[in-house]
Amino acid sequence: MKYVWHFTTSSLLSLLHICVAAQTNYAPYFYDNGPTSTNGNMALLSLSEDTPVGTYIYTLNGTDPEGYPVIYDLTFEPGSKRYFSIDPIHGNVTVIEELDREKQDEIDAIVSISDGINKVSERVRVLVTDANDESPEFLNTPYIVRVAEDTPSGSSILQVEAIDRDTGSGGSITYLVQDSHSAKFTLDRHSGVLRIKAGVSLDFEKSRTHFVTVLAKDGGGKLRGKYQVFTSTTTVTINVEDIQDSPPVFVGTPYYGYVYEDTILGSEILSVVAFDGDRGNPNTIQYSLFDGSDGAFDINNATGAVTVIKNPNELKKEVYELKIQVSELTPAGEIVGQAFTVVTIRVVDLNNHPPTFYGENGPQNRFELTMYEHPPEGEILRGLKITVNDSDQGANAKFNLRLVGPGGMFRVVPQTVLNEAQVTIIVENSAGIDYEKFHLLTFKLLAIEVNTPEKFSSTADITINLLDINDNVPRFSSEYYVARIPENSPGGSNVVAATATDLDSGLWGEIKYSIYGAGSDPFLIHPSTGIIYTQPWAILDAEENSKYNFFVKAEDTEGKYSLAEVFVTVLDINDHCPEFNENIQERTMVIGSPVKIEATDQDAEEPNNIVNYAIMQADPDNVFEINQSTGEIKLKPYIRSLDVIQNITRNKNCRWSVVVQAKDRGSPSFSTTAVVKIDVTEETLLHKGPVAAFLMQSKDNPMKALGVLAGVMAIMVVITILISTAMFWRNKKSNKVLPMRRIIRRRRPDHHPSTIRTEWLKFKKSMGSAEKFTMQDVEADLQNENGNNNSQFTPLPPNAPSPPPPPRLIHKASKKEWRLPTVSGTLTPRIIDEQMKERVPSASAALVSELKLMLEKKNVGSSISFY
Repeated sequence: MKYVWHFTTSSLLSLLHICVAAQTNYAPYFYDNGPTSTNGNMALLSLSEDTPVGTYIYTLNGTDPEGYPVIYDLTFEPGSKRYFSIDPIHGNVTVIEELDREKQDEIDAIVSISDGINKVSERVRVLVTDANDESPEFLNTPYIVRVAEDTPSGSSILQVEAIDRDTGSGGSITYLVQDSHSAKFTLDRHSGVLRIKAGVSLDFEKSRTHFVTVLAKDGGGKLRGKYQVFTSTTTVTINVEDIQDSPPVFVGTPYYGYVYEDTILGSEILSVVAFDGDRGNPNTIQYSLFDGSDGAFDINNATGAVTVIKNPNELKKEVYELKIQVSELTPAGEIVGQAFTVVTIRVVDLNNHPPTFYGENGPQNRFELTMYEHPPEGEILRGLKITVNDSDQGANAKFNLRLVGPGGMFRVVPQTVLNEAQVTIIVENSAGIDYEKFHLLTFKLLAIEVNTPEKFSSTADITINLLDINDNVPRFSSEYYVARIPENSPGGSNVVAATATDLDSGLWGEIKYSIYGAGSDPFLIHPSTGIIYTQPWAILDAEENSKYNFFVKAEDTEGKYSLAEVFVTVLDINDHCPEFNENIQERTMVIGSPVKIEATDQDAEEPNNIVNYAIMQADPDNVFEINQSTGEIKLKPYIRSLDVIQNITRNKNCRWSVVVQAKDRGSPSFSTTAVVKIDVTEETLLHKGPVAAFLMQSKDNPMKALGVLAGVMAIMVVITILISTAMFWRNKKSNKVLPMRRIIRRRRPDHHPSTIRTEWLKFKKSMGSAEKFTMQDVEADLQNENGNNNSQFTPLPPNAPSPPPPPRLIHKASKKEWRLPTVSGTLTPRIIDEQMKERVPSASAALVSELKLMLEKKNVGSSISFY
């Protein structure tokens, strides 16, 4: 397309110029801007060989005198490679082929400029400059050289040569030896001459070949804008040539041979082998017997074969050491080197005798010994006299000893025997030699040859009878024993058997039992059987002590012992009757509120100590009921006032005697009865004052009222002491002068001594409440005669008054005590009202009377008196 376009353009210019043919036309021309310019006629253009393809390198520039437009062209000689292309309009020249200075350092081209009529062409030469793009190349490779091992150090042995087709520094070469520290050679860096390093010698016997790696490095240069250094390597092979400088050498040393009893006269025993030390150029080798044969052996001079020349039975020694000489002969028969070696020949007996055990009386294969158990470790069994022997000689008489049986108890010494030895058996594990495990120990003593193909062997039986010693402690079957025994068990009752065992035999295994400890007093133990039983006098009571624990001791005849702990629990039985409290005889009941009685059972465990209550007898029998579990006594539900009670009974004072039974749940069951006197009152009567209520509530317990009175008096005493102490300290700190005479205090005429009156008050119609406890204390108004309110002596705090004596309970002498039989026991009540036998109306009559009395009731409170 480019050439077509060029042709069209030229045609148009020609047509244009024809139109002005009458005018004069001048040829176009190039500008000559010099070699350093990038535009012009391309003369003396230099271009580096590493210029990349596609790079713009130059612009052809010219003009036409008439000012006509011009076109440019760039051509090459026929057959030449086109390295550049050109833009015909603008004249831009571009690289289209890689440059290589080493192949073509100058490029000839024809550049032209045309105005369509005239065309001007010029031949130009483009110089291709060098870039460091070539590596050094070694010449005459491979390098192989032969060097005698006696070549002196520093001698030159080879010269390597390399070329680099680059110019300048990139074409200069320097030579180096890689790994120069371990090499035996050195290299001249400029000439490439290889020499043996100073102080180093070559040795054919140590190393026959050496390899030296030589590196050629150029001087470096730029390539595509970067500094680049190229190297190449080659290997130099140095073969060391042997010379005659080493003596002969034996191989396969050391040498051993054997002569047996049946070896034939003249038989070869062994052969020795030697080589010339200079194997690269060896000389002839000759063998000779130098010393030690005693005329019994000979050697072949050429082969080195050693033969026996005497009958084996005539050999006097067991071991012969032959000194053999080897000589190095030159072709002329001259000895230039010698060497010596020693051949050991052992005369060997045939292995035809096995090892044999001997006793004191000759050959023996059974041995027996009696000893105590647990001998000290390291002790020798001196009772065994054993000898072992093998009649063969040398290696045939070498054998091992081994003890086969229960492992780890004994060891045999020695373990390896040559010909004959005394056998010693030593204790290895004393703990394993235990009579309680083995009464009899049996072992086999084995002797077996070591290095013979026949492996002859023999055995001997060893029997050891063990005797017992006291080496065991009695052991209880349990660390503790738990026993239970009823509290009513008679003395001498068996409790538990604490048994122990002692693994020892005979007297060592006999055990004696004993007990000790704080809880062992009620018990004994049988010294032989270990049965624990109660003392003949022992009375066990679960209520007093239900738990005992003590220790039982099992001891053998030498005092070795062990302990176990015994826990004895005394089982409760029902052996106590319920007992009522002392203060249940008289009770006051408020209508609507129960009265509680309580009985206790001294038995230790349930159900023996659980109490049930019941009313056995009451007069009348339809007034009260009782809770069988709590002992609370209350009125029947239909009784809501005193009027109802007075209508169903003739007892107008509202006081009844009730026979109450307390019965436990044990088997057999025990019960107790008691008579309770109950005063019935209404709650409204108790609301007339707190003192009256208190006195009413404490009527059945006078000690309660006495305790309250004592507390009030104690509080008053404390207040008095505090006031007196305060007054004392106030007077003591006063600055007034105290009189020297004693101050006499006078009593006032109307003074009355302090008194404390305590009475039980009765409920009266006019008061409506009980009288109160009162205390009157009238103090005398003491006057101070001096008028200064000071005392000469410091007054002491008053002593606390003593509490009044408790009120005496006076029982009616006319009442007689009586006994009430029960199921399993009796209880003697203190007072029983004779009115219990009187009859009372029925419950239905009581209800009718209650309706009648409600209409006639007046001043209920004024018509009832209480006790």
